[in-house]
Amino acid sequence: MSLALDPTAQDLLFREARTANAFTDEPVTDEQVQAIYDLVKYGPTAFNQSPMRVVLVRSEEARGRLVQHMAEGNRAKTAAAPLVAILAADNEFHQELPALFPHFPQAKDVFFAERPARERSALLNAALQAAYFIVGVRAAGLAAGPMTGVDFAGVQKEFLDDDHTPLMVVNIGKPGEDAWFPRSPRLAYDEVITTV
Repeated sequence: MSLALDPTAQDLLFREARTANAFTDEPVTDEQVQAIYDLVKYGPTAFNQSPMRVVLVRSEEARGRLVQHMAEGNRAKTAAAPLVAILAADNEFHQELPALFPHFPQAKDVFFAERPARERSALLNAALQAAYFIVGVRAAGLAAGPMTGVDFAGVQKEFLDDDHTPLMVVNIGKPGEDAWFPRSPRLAYDEVITTV
């Protein structure tokens, strides 16, 4: 059975796409980031909570502050990427629920009055949004280099506050020479799917 999505788009988003480790020096514009967000904001989250927040690291000064918190193997590529994004979970997302979930505005207090419940939900749902964000970068004809080799406490202190939990750092740009490592193996259908 074929998929509704054109095979060329399937390749762009999944089969041919990989984590990029090198980029050209072609800039990534605010307009491109806006187009990516305008697409991926439609990905589902529980209660439409949409807790992902994005910090775009553009200035040389901010880039230097970020690079010092990257794992050694991630520093050079983060320093050289055309654009770097810090993806984070907003643990106070519930403040937006009356607008985002208007048919049940009480969800803010019924389900998310306690901070631990918000943190768990924000982490899961922002991680979903981070995955949509990566696919959106690919849909824009760019490559993404998501990384979790990061001193997250340092990144939080440097760029966020106590209400935002960093999830990953993503390098973004046009893939450069030697951008890709060889494709790593994947599990087969029968190794993953069980029918009960």
